[in-house]
Amino acid sequence: MKEILFSDLWYWLVLCAVVCYFIGCFNFAVIISHFKKSDIRNIGSGNPGTMNMTRTFGLKIGVINFVLDAVKGGIPAIIGWAVFRNYVFAGSAIVDIDGGIVGGVFVSDFIRYFCGVFVIMGHIFPVTMKFKGGKGIASTLGLFVLALPCEPQVWVWWYLPIAVLGLVLIYTYIALTEWGSMGSLIGVSGFTIWQAGIIVARYSDMLLNPWVISLLMILLMINILTWGAHRKNVYKLLAGEEHRTSVKKLKSKKQKTGS
Repeated sequence: MKEILFSDLWYWLVLCAVVCYFIGCFNFAVIISHFKKSDIRNIGSGNPGTMNMTRTFGLKIGVINFVLDAVKGGIPAIIGWAVFRNYVFAGSAIVDIDGGIVGGVFVSDFIRYFCGVFVIMGHIFPVTMKFKGGKGIASTLGLFVLALPCEPQVWVWWYLPIAVLGLVLIYTYIALTEWGSMGSLIGVSGFTIWQAGIIVARYSDMLLNPWVISLLMILLMINILTWGAHRKNVYKLLAGEEHRTSVKKLKSKKQKTGS
């Protein structure tokens, strides 16, 4: 395990931010709808995201779109984790009696969500689409599902089925209540609390470390981005005007009404 100085890291952070942002700009909903000889931005709610794709083209296409967006959100985080998993931030290292580094604030904990938040920003505010993108739910959920098993230095495989179970619970909530946007937002918030709890427990003696604070702020930013992208849906929910998402209807036919 090695320490890394900010002077040796900053340009990697800039590179990660730029690359991940442009990965986020890659919109699968628009691409898939073009294969369907249409443009999802001109159909239903006009939002180039999973929910509008599902209502327009049916559940099968919606699932494909969700998986692609989820992978888009999670893979950059895994790559960042793999590259930096043997590093701790300079000044935070914990050493043993022989002078070896045995702990500290792991760069891998920070970098996976640093990469993820820029993918989400690119998805919601893509420069390639005049900053009018999707709402970021699939990419955000994909980020959490694939990033949660990435412990500081090892892949904890059994976190993955638990995270997938979280997705099943979100789907079940939406199927039972027909509140698609609220189910999605509750899911994002739940995953955030889970990850934040792990971080707080791991760094309980270093919560005032700037990198730990920055990581928690990134998790908060992910929620601000996704909730902000759904602000109209939240207003409609509070007013009792939100369009319901019937999973049964989506399974049996295409829904072409927008939200």
